[in-house]
Amino acid sequence: MRWMAGDISVATPSSRLFLGLIPWYGLLIVLGAALAVFLADREASRLSFPKDTILDLALWILPIGILGARAYYVIFSWPDFRFRSPLSVLYIWEGGLAIYGGLLAGLLVVLVFSRRRKLSLPRLLDVLIPGVALAQAIGRWGNYFNQEAYGPRLDAASPFAFFPLAVLIQDPAGDSWHVATFFLESCWDFLIFLFLIVARRRLFRRQGDGFLFYVLLYASGRLVVENLRMDSLYLGPAIRVSQLLSFFAALLVWGTLLSRRFASRSARKGLLPGHVLPVAAAGVPVLLFCLGIPVFPEQLPVQMGSLCLFSLILIVSAFILYGPSRAEEVLYANHSAA
Repeated sequence: MRWMAGDISVATPSSRLFLGLIPWYGLLIVLGAALAVFLADREASRLSFPKDTILDLALWILPIGILGARAYYVIFSWPDFRFRSPLSVLYIWEGGLAIYGGLLAGLLVVLVFSRRRKLSLPRLLDVLIPGVALAQAIGRWGNYFNQEAYGPRLDAASPFAFFPLAVLIQDPAGDSWHVATFFLESCWDFLIFLFLIVARRRLFRRQGDGFLFYVLLYASGRLVVENLRMDSLYLGPAIRVSQLLSFFAALLVWGTLLSRRFASRSARKGLLPGHVLPVAAAGVPVLLFCLGIPVFPEQLPVQMGSLCLFSLILIVSAFILYGPSRAEEVLYANHSAA
């Protein structure tokens, strides 16, 4: 197959526009958002939420989420906008939406909405979050059409220099293959979506657990993938903002699960050597690295290996801390989940 050999017609988008009119970037975001609303509305109906709860929420969360995503990007890319037209901050079809900004803004909207409607915030988040993961998986392909969110350059002879693991970036100095970090994150987001769909009827025992595991898994994956990106948003000269935020977000969820386990005296045995020490041993150098301190050699494989090891330890430890669930314990297995 030609595309497996690196066919330029596939590895490089032929146009940023669908049918020559609509930016693919915006179209994919709208498609992902529509599917997220559809899935959340079905789950809300299954769990006997008031009618049109999700549709009413969508009217607020979608525009404010986009504004939050754009604001996050503009704030941490301000030098790029300083000498441009003020209206350029609105050109979202050119790219420049940071998912963490959208998530934080969306979380604030859900918080206010749940209080005004007297709904359980953790339960509402559990309803929404699988669709969010799917929307991210779809929306990431907008980066392909905009030729952004890619990783380091690959030699043309590299075994990884083929689409979709790599993309051919057009440049006046000569086109070159780069790691398709958007594809890696898209795959990870889709796996998170599948896990959440299955786990909410087979694993989760408390309201909000679906949201917690989404944060844990997404942040752990983003921590790794962010290190490959060539267009990361920086705080100062060396701190990748989204990487540092991912570290603390994943660690916060792990800490929450650890505290639950610690609350049970009978389950405390083995927490220190089995969970705390491994996470601390792998996490301290990763934290220093995220803070811009050169604790790892400059070789990318060493850095990636350390980040992957920490994320793996954190995820495995979190699942062990959570433990299996008996059928009668699963919160959302029945239509009447409270």
